Amino acid sequence: MLDLNLIYWLVGRIFFLFDCMQVRFMQQAMLALLLLAPMTAGMGVHVINHRMAFFSDAISHSAFTGLALGLLLGLSPDWTMVGFALLLGLGIILVQRRSTLSSDTVIGVFFSASIAFGLAVVSRDRATARDVQRFLYGDILTIDEGELGLLFLLFLGLGWFLWFGYNRLLYIGLHTALARAHRVRVAIYQYLYGGLLALVVIFCVRTVGVLLVTAMLIVPAAAARNFANSAGRMFWWAVAIAVSSAVVGLLISAQDWARTATGATVVLVSCLWFAVSAAVAWRRGRGD
Repeated sequence: MLDLNLIYWLVGRIFFLFDCMQVRFMQQAMLALLLLAPMTAGMGVHVINHRMAFFSDAISHSAFTGLALGLLLGLSPDWTMVGFALLLGLGIILVQRRSTLSSDTVIGVFFSASIAFGLAVVSRDRATARDVQRFLYGDILTIDEGELGLLFLLFLGLGWFLWFGYNRLLYIGLHTALARAHRVRVAIYQYLYGGLLALVVIFCVRTVGVLLVTAMLIVPAAAARNFANSAGRMFWWAVAIAVSSAVVGLLISAQDWARTATGATVVLVSCLWFAVSAAVAWRRGRGD
């Protein structure tokens, strides 16, 4: 395992004005958010372009089913949630490609089946039902170094994927026939995107809970679209908004006068960004 003591020390020095950031669990939470925020921003741009907001919602709610499978099979729920989310995401992409049904319809069927099965199993055990609460609201403050390591690996893999395939994903979002005309392997990119998005969503569940996962993906990207006038600038605006919202949200939630849930505070800050961007877009439209 990597020695993160130097990174913790740097985080403490950077945020030396905040006493809360001198505590190890807060430093770990900050590192996790600094890794997760750029990933949600980059994937969120394509969630909007591909109209996949409902997809991310379905994956986030699959956390219940992953938990239930772990309990049934006697396995760690953390791993069964990841495995089930991947299977669900890839299954949705597979059926979408081979069905004449609309994307929303396919996702709705998978969503209904997974959440119904998960709730049916969880409802049998009251103790398990209480454990489910942490998936509803999330708790980034309890993340450990093992999860940070997995998050870092996902960050590297997703960074490479977006660097290599960002424009290709834009072509696919515009029109699959156009993408094939530019020799883009549509199926491979769709499966890779679906799988990676599923992993990002599951980590978001850990951070902000099931109820706010879609907001982590959508709001920064939507605000970025109001600010930017090109696809490239939209990506960087989304990253800047997501990272600043994560940092400010974590710091505010730790203050004595606030004492709010970290995930909810992060999303609220990003919503303020969206309000500002909407005003900028409105003024720009009036100027035109």
